[in-house]
Amino acid sequence: MKLNLTEKSRVLVLTGAGVSAESGVPTFRGMNGLWEGNRVEDVASPEGFAADPQLVWRFYSLRREGAAKVQPNPGHLALAQLEQRLGDRFLLATQNVDGLHARAGSKRMIAIHGELFMSRCERCNVPFHDEKTYLAPPLPRCETCRGAIRPHIVWFGEMLDPSHLERVGAFIEKAGDDLVFFAVGTSGQVYPAAGLVDAAKAVGGQTWLVDAAPSEEYAARFDHVVPGKSGEVLPGLFSQ
Repeated sequence: MKLNLTEKSRVLVLTGAGVSAESGVPTFRGMNGLWEGNRVEDVASPEGFAADPQLVWRFYSLRREGAAKVQPNPGHLALAQLEQRLGDRFLLATQNVDGLHARAGSKRMIAIHGELFMSRCERCNVPFHDEKTYLAPPLPRCETCRGAIRPHIVWFGEMLDPSHLERVGAFIEKAGDDLVFFAVGTSGQVYPAAGLVDAAKAVGGQTWLVDAAPSEEYAARFDHVVPGKSGEVLPGLFSQ
């Protein structure tokens, strides 16, 4: 299966947990819905943070420690290299929060579910870079208003940043039938990201799914399906 990009092609890529898993980052699904006996919703929701901020910060602190120990894989690097070739004709929307795309060199990128190595004040709502871990008291407070500091993650029950969706929508609209959309390492179960394939098809773009174990239901919505790990598939696909 051959990918043909022209001088007019504009590439939109959506990446999911499968890409990070290839670097050794554990996925929520791999936790069987539980973390140290707690439901994932208890450590990834506004209600969970209000009930036990220490527990939530322990969860994300351990995730920060884990993410800091892994490296971008060939799939991350292939996407960064494709961006270097295409410039502003490329946009990456990732559901992953671990920062591996940025470490691989991706710049035209939207982290639609938030960023693990950023925090923000619940009152001021201004994100800032934060690599610290908070495994024991005291928990961080805002230096300006003394409000509670929380991870800069989109939790269950929270809306995505509208500006992110607007940027993706504008990219799709501008591309029209020159759009090439890739969904990589994602199961297509979480909306609105799962609906991007339909938006791409609506403007006449071509659609590709690259996943180690694509579901039949999600795969049926794509023009091209390439089973396999992103780190094994993308370098060869993009080198053509």
